[in-house]
Amino acid sequence: MISDLEIITFSFLFKSKMKALLLITLLVILSFNYSNAQYSLFIKDGSIKMQPLSEAELKKQLSNYDFSKLFTCTDNSVIYGFIGNDHQRIRIKFISVTKDSSALNTYKVYGKSMVKNNVDEFNGSIVISNISKQKVMSYGVDDEYKNKGFKGEYVISGSYSFLEKPEQNHTGTFNGTFRTGYYLDRKYNVHYDDINNYSDGYTNNLFSGKWKSHNGKIVQICNWGDYRIPNSGNFDVGAAEFSPNTGDTTLGWQSIHDMWIRDKNGKLTAKAKQAKRIEEAKWWQ
Repeated sequence: MISDLEIITFSFLFKSKMKALLLITLLVILSFNYSNAQYSLFIKDGSIKMQPLSEAELKKQLSNYDFSKLFTCTDNSVIYGFIGNDHQRIRIKFISVTKDSSALNTYKVYGKSMVKNNVDEFNGSIVISNISKQKVMSYGVDDEYKNKGFKGEYVISGSYSFLEKPEQNHTGTFNGTFRTGYYLDRKYNVHYDDINNYSDGYTNNLFSGKWKSHNGKIVQICNWGDYRIPNSGNFDVGAAEFSPNTGDTTLGWQSIHDMWIRDKNGKLTAKAKQAKRIEEAKWWQ
């Protein structure tokens, strides 16, 4: 016969386990919701299209990987960004990104920014908050990667904070959130996710946030990314390629327009070739 004490003990243990289970479930939901909130920052205005993510949070399982090369492998000529409501062009170059050995999921960043002819150095960090897997694996043109044994496409997201040196001109801090896609090959090596780089609207390494002057008097939106700019609204009017929607030659985008000018024979003009040299110049050196 079960005593009253045993019944009370059983009831207490049952309730405790149920509370623990509910707590774990709540944490999973909150983690997933946070991941999707981070993810949605880059698609809220419809300027960027992305694949849906699975519900599982994979940061704990995948944090041992080194993701530093994902941020430095793209040619700077196709990294576009703007600062301020007038979409003044800003160019961002990550010169070095290294995994912090003393802080898990943190990457040290050194780079340079350029607005007009003003080039400034910055240092800071990228912190990974979430790692998720895409629900559906992409296989490229004509399914060229279908039989390669790839383990899946993933998205890392989190925050960044970069500090420009105060002694430089027109300096401040960059803060915001980022989203980067990668895939694992059959040997579980990390690769920058360029599987769909043939498609219109392809993008990666999306950074969305604010720039704030050191004196705190100026705060401006500042976004950049590979091939496309997140949350750019109607500013990007390109189909196959990025195309800035501005005729203001003082905002830094004129060479983007000029580099496609051709003569009556379909050849690039001298003006277009000069614009191409401007876009491909290693301005940070």
